[in-house]
Amino acid sequence: MKSEKITFPNTQGHQLAARVDLPDSGAVRASALFAHCFTCSKNLLAVSHIARALTAQGIAVFRFDFTGLGDSEGDFAATNFSTNLLDLAEAARHMADIHRAPQILIGHSLGGAAVIRVAKKLESVRAVVTIGAPADPQHVAHLVGSKEQSIRNAGEAEVHIGGRPFTIRRQFLDDLAQQDTIERIGRLGKALLVCHAPMDNTVGIENAAAIFGAAKHPKSFLSLDQADHLLSKKDDAVYVGKMIAAWAERYVD
Repeated sequence: MKSEKITFPNTQGHQLAARVDLPDSGAVRASALFAHCFTCSKNLLAVSHIARALTAQGIAVFRFDFTGLGDSEGDFAATNFSTNLLDLAEAARHMADIHRAPQILIGHSLGGAAVIRVAKKLESVRAVVTIGAPADPQHVAHLVGSKEQSIRNAGEAEVHIGGRPFTIRRQFLDDLAQQDTIERIGRLGKALLVCHAPMDNTVGIENAAAIFGAAKHPKSFLSLDQADHLLSKKDDAVYVGKMIAAWAERYVD
């Protein structure tokens, strides 16, 4: 695949880092926008493997870093789920400006909850894919563990996630508490593919059941067998990419 680094501004004026992945042939039959998992980045190996599998099937992929993560500007501590939604919408607008508007939205973990929330507002989107997504964004609050009370008392605290330190503020937890994704799923109005591993120890399989149960047809479920939450094995990530491409062919132009 051909991959190009670009940047685009978010609503706060921060430059967000992105990659546009294109098929080697140059022939693009559809485009996808990818939202990465909480505290991850566009350069997560699983994301790269999925993008490569999609471009091999003629699907261009736009992947970017949310504010304050990866190579993007901004302060992660000042962000929350709502700002992620704004970043995602800006990414879709930028895609329309530079190439073509996204027809497929793909979200990994918390990114899956995010694509569900913005999909209805994007007329170009025909298909939505979640990978290991929580049914309720508030699920990620468990990652702060015993620090939650400290965050609420002091206003912020340092939390280690995936071996890296992040500052989490009370406004982040408060914002999560106000989200209602399940209610939105029933009004999605797009084809939905729910991908989840039965043995996912980070976001349990019951989340996939809740998302699938709340969704209206057309909807599909893809079991990821023995894969872990981050799709750390290349074969698992490539499998997801190939299956998304085959499934989406029915819904994209």
